[in-house]
Amino acid sequence: MNELTHHLGDNKLGWMLDETLRMPETRYAILLSADGLLMAHSERIGRDEAERQAAGMAGLQSLARGTAEFCGDRDTTWRQTITEFDDGYVFLVAAGPGAYLAVSASPRVDMEAVSFRLQELVQRLGKELTSPPRHGPGA
Repeated sequence: MNELTHHLGDNKLGWMLDETLRMPETRYAILLSADGLLMAHSERIGRDEAERQAAGMAGLQSLARGTAEFCGDRDTTWRQTITEFDDGYVFLVAAGPGAYLAVSASPRVDMEAVSFRLQELVQRLGKELTSPPRHGPGA
């Protein structure tokens, strides 16, 4: 566990995620590292579930980045993935080097407003949302 992830283990940034969920039709929010470690979670989701979702979101962003060439250039920068389900959407956005922000929402959510709000939150948090990549075995 890196120093930032350990420091954030007490969920000090959870209140900022809760603030994002004041938008109508949003459900949960998590902040995760590239290796799938939970860095913060909103109040509406328990820590165990948030940790499970963080691991899944890390895989989702990895798959999305791996398909960059399909967009025209394999070296293009991944910024956001929106996944649609019968019961809603999952927004996954880059939140700095090695950090990602995920929000789930109902099918009635204003997608454009959520995307804008997430980018706003990423900019606002700045350095607090960065997590340096892991180094060494298993990285």
